[in-house]
Amino acid sequence: MLKIINTLKEKIDAEHAAEASSDEQAIKDILKANIKKYRKRRNLSQFALASKIDISTNFLADIEAGNTWISAQTLNKLAKAFDIEAYELLKPEKDPNPKEQKEIDQSKKMLDNFSKDLTEVLKNSVDKSVAHLKKQYSIG
Repeated sequence: MLKIINTLKEKIDAEHAAEASSDEQAIKDILKANIKKYRKRRNLSQFALASKIDISTNFLADIEAGNTWISAQTLNKLAKAFDIEAYELLKPEKDPNPKEQKEIDQSKKMLDNFSKDLTEVLKNSVDKSVAHLKKQYSIG
């Protein structure tokens, strides 16, 4: 009877360990994704961010790869570097609902069109200015 109880206990312990490991990996995945997201939003290289928070580039690369944990101090340094609260680095990214995604897509399309229009206006303005200067100074 004791052998059966011990076997059951071992099975339960193994299941709990697997669940804990899975939860731990999920948190690491959220953390690494958020660090990359905020770093890229601020146009920081790994080297620049690591220098800013006084850690090695290799350590930051390991964090972003999900290979290592960070201390609360490093979490706070990262948050300050990104000008956010530390908990935001541990928040899972919420997938937009279909309505939000449609609005996001429309906004992106509007920005693309605006960018193309602005580029065209600037190009025409520069072309006119160059033509005027050429005419004014009799340049071929």
